[in-house]
Amino acid sequence: MKPFLKTKDFSISGEEFDLLYDEALEMLVTRPQPKNASIYYKSDAYISHTDANTSFVDKIYQVIKKYSLGKKVDLMTRQTKGHKTLLDIGAGTGDFLLASEKRGWATNGVEPNYDARMRAGEKGVALMPSIESLPGEKYSVITLWHVLEHLPDLENQILKIIRHLEEEGSLIIAVPNFKSKDAEYYKEFWAAYDVPRHLWHFSQNAIEKLFAKHNLRLVETKPMIFDAFYVSLLSEKYKSGKSGFPILLKSFFRGLWSNISAWRTKEYSSIIYILKKG
Repeated sequence: MKPFLKTKDFSISGEEFDLLYDEALEMLVTRPQPKNASIYYKSDAYISHTDANTSFVDKIYQVIKKYSLGKKVDLMTRQTKGHKTLLDIGAGTGDFLLASEKRGWATNGVEPNYDARMRAGEKGVALMPSIESLPGEKYSVITLWHVLEHLPDLENQILKIIRHLEEEGSLIIAVPNFKSKDAEYYKEFWAAYDVPRHLWHFSQNAIEKLFAKHNLRLVETKPMIFDAFYVSLLSEKYKSGKSGFPILLKSFFRGLWSNISAWRTKEYSSIIYILKKG
């Protein structure tokens, strides 16, 4: 693997990490990968594991999150014609599972973070701590919303996940795209590198190659338009060390520029991949 970029953990530790380019799979790999990853998640800034609603950015995040939940359920529902069974891996505080249950889905979820599981439990959502702790049943849809990039021992994890997918089931994955225009612009300050929590950094070809060997074919991709704005906002803060309205405005136009560029290239800041078994 070839050196690609050196970046650092901007949100918690300040440690530096290397991104290496895997030419065969067309993806980046974080080095070194932490032996005790849990310490890099212990921060209120890591709001995917919280229901934070204190700062202006948190409020924006929560509004977009609520809107996006409905869109995710719509997308998932279009993928199945039979019984609606869902496994959500990396379920966080359980909001996606709750939204799915309201639409008639039978659900189960996995979340390794203890605090997130406890918050989900307060909402009436019981989550498993690991894939290994799941019962042996299979599901018509399995989702990983910004989760695949966090999983250690990637090939093994993929095998464990697809064992729970029905023969004609759908696997829906959302991950950042390091070939996007905002990634190209922000370079080492690009917030979606999020080292060392993100161990892998995918291109569209990488996703297709990774899953083709497991008899999963890529049938559709969808852009995550809002991600370009949110990632640009965090990246702008990392790059300038500042916050406030000028940074908010600059990041908005940078995110807009990334999305406009992606209309032509299809290289959006984050992409949803729909893969089918069989």
